[in-house]
Amino acid sequence: MKQIPYSHQCIEEDDIRAVIKVLHSSWITQGPNINEFEAALCKYTGAKYAVVVSSGTAALHIACLAAGLKPHDEVITSPVTFAASANCVLYCNAKPVFADIQPDTINIDPQEIQKKLTKKTKALIPVHFAGHPCDMHALHQIAKSNNLIIIEDAAHALGAEYKSSKIGSCSYSDMAIFSFHPVKSIATGEGGAVMTNNKKLYDLLVKFRSHGITKQNFMYGCKGSWYYEMQELGFNYRITDIQAALGKSQMRKLERFISGRRKIAAVYDKAFKGHACFDVPVEKKGIKSAYHIYPIQLKGTCIGKRKEIFDRLRNRGLGVQVHYMPVYLHPYYRNNLEFTSGLCPAAEFYYSRAISLPLYPSLTSTQVHAVVRVVKEVFTNA
Repeated sequence: MKQIPYSHQCIEEDDIRAVIKVLHSSWITQGPNINEFEAALCKYTGAKYAVVVSSGTAALHIACLAAGLKPHDEVITSPVTFAASANCVLYCNAKPVFADIQPDTINIDPQEIQKKLTKKTKALIPVHFAGHPCDMHALHQIAKSNNLIIIEDAAHALGAEYKSSKIGSCSYSDMAIFSFHPVKSIATGEGGAVMTNNKKLYDLLVKFRSHGITKQNFMYGCKGSWYYEMQELGFNYRITDIQAALGKSQMRKLERFISGRRKIAAVYDKAFKGHACFDVPVEKKGIKSAYHIYPIQLKGTCIGKRKEIFDRLRNRGLGVQVHYMPVYLHPYYRNNLEFTSGLCPAAEFYYSRAISLPLYPSLTSTQVHAVVRVVKEVFTNA
């Protein structure tokens, strides 16, 4: 059987035509597709402002900069995430603090956040793991009571909903970030965005995206039509018009992509519910998951056999993956920031059990049923 990856982009002929159209135009870097892509994101999520950038990591970085993080500030985030969710705090010379997860959703636990609050806590970065939204109402209450900024890491969650509001609407947060990496809900190659309803934050985000430079609201007065000012220490995090055109085209298909992901997840749920060797992902009431990934959690004697099971699944043609090792267990965090194992027991237990099965909208019915068959066969002999 040909290898089935855990995820894959879905690029169609109209996406290709959209990119070719830009290549025939006068705009390759900064052009009209960028504003149109941002408008499409705002229309879909309901947020007032969008700032598209070169990656989800860039989005996290400028969101932290706009939040005003300074040395000695602390930011609480989840340990079960890609490293960028915490690295963005380090980029601002602030300190990431890890709060343990809820064992069912794998999202950050509001009760664990309460235990980690100090006078130095400045912000929260909740991660909507696997596309399942966090308990944003509880997080909003914590932030409101402690004067904290919330930056949603929604890299997995474009297309998800929480209590009938789209993730990215910033209904319960100050900012939310998306990623448009090929394995995410939509793809622009590399790319990301920050959503917000706050005009002051939006103006800062736009500056930080492009070297801290602005051509309006001058501090020293306009000298001529050529004039611009660098008002902040920004970065070159701009996305290209080529990527924005692809993103705009992909946005027209987002609901179809999410529907496809959810249908595949439903097939897996039905096939694997109550399995003796592993648990399937949950979807809480009032939640619509984007199903970025489908992580099963081994149980019983199978936990100790994960490497063997993982290798057998790979050898049978399933490009399974593990998402993720707790961030603080990476060598950089251990060696330079003195983190040690045992910090977040639920996160570490999850990591010892996790295997992500293939899930993406272009999976065919034949491939989906092949995944089900192979998983059942491998676990029968586990």
